[in-house]
Amino acid sequence: MNPVTSRGCTSVGIGVNANLALVDKFCYLGDMLSVYGDADAAVETRVRIGWNKFRLLVLLLTNKDTSLLVRVRLYTSCMRSSMLHGSETWPVRKENEVALQQAEMRMVRWMCGIKLQDRVLSKGLRERLR
Repeated sequence: MNPVTSRGCTSVGIGVNANLALVDKFCYLGDMLSVYGDADAAVETRVRIGWNKFRLLVLLLTNKDTSLLVRVRLYTSCMRSSMLHGSETWPVRKENEVALQQAEMRMVRWMCGIKLQDRVLSKGLRERLR
């Protein structure tokens, strides 16, 4: 019986008076690992961390007195790097990629003061930020 995939079992004995709880996902070195081997939990956690960093720096990122170049560099060094931390080990699917891109474009739109109703294309925003 494989203890990781068996259902109905809540813990595994590993020795004298020692048990490990069975869970579907857990945090290891800042990365969420799932028993299913997918990156959904890791991407969700990294997007949340990116938003937390964005909210900490929202006053700097949305300040119109600060040049767009400085704001983009700040965004790239803080938010993008925190969202992609550890991503080289993820088995990324298209849905995960889309979730990361959507979070990034929401942050960029907020940073630039552009609303969805303004009908500015994401491609145009990306070119403006280069």
